[in-house]
Order: sequence, then structure tokens, then C-alpha cells
Amino acid sequence: MTMESMLRKKDWSEVQRRALTPTEVVTRLSAAPGWQLSGDGAEVAIEKTFRFANYYETISFVNAVAFVANAQDHHPDLSVHYSRCVVRFNTHDVQGVSSTDFECAALIDALLT
Repeated sequence: MTMESMLRKKDWSEVQRRALTPTEVVTRLSAAPGWQLSGDGAEVAIEKTFRFANYYETISFVNAVAFVANAQDHHPDLSVHYSRCVVRFNTHDVQGVSSTDFECAALIDALLT
């Protein structure tokens, strides 16, 4: 699958999503370097801190994340600082973590490879 095909606008109304089980989340986290579980209950999410040399690099990353999030129609919470950005995904409509969160996390990781 090419990056172009992965970044095509998604219509999540056509996809039945569900919250992953705790076992599924742990299994997927083991294959997602740097991503960790945060929060609990309906606020459970996966998150990762990305570090940069300066504010300009951080904001450039944030803009790239915004581009991917818009294309995927799945928007993370971002905590933006001078030399780091925390990206946090969960799926509000399933009140948990879904496979969509891991798909989008992989796309964000791909921005820096």
C-alpha cells in the first residue's frame, strides 16, 4: 500500500469500529515502538512523545500531523511544546482505543522515517 493510497480521505461511517480489548491493545502496542497507553475508561488512549531540535521543527511536525489527521478524518489530541509534541489518539465514538488509532499512529510514525 502506498502512502498516497493510505492518505486518501476516509469515510468512517462506512466502517464499523469497536473498542479493542485490553489484550488486543497490549498486542498492538508491542508492535508500535514508543506508543504507550494513557488514561482510563472512556478516556483511554495511546500516546507518544516526539522530540525535536527546536520550535520550528516541532511546528512543522504538527502541520504534517494535521495533514494526515484531516486525510484520515481522525484527529488526535496534541500537546505542543518548544521541542516536543505529544500525540494522543483514541476513538470517542467507541469510548476506547480502536484499530483506527493504531493505523493513524503508524502514519504519524511514517512522517519521520
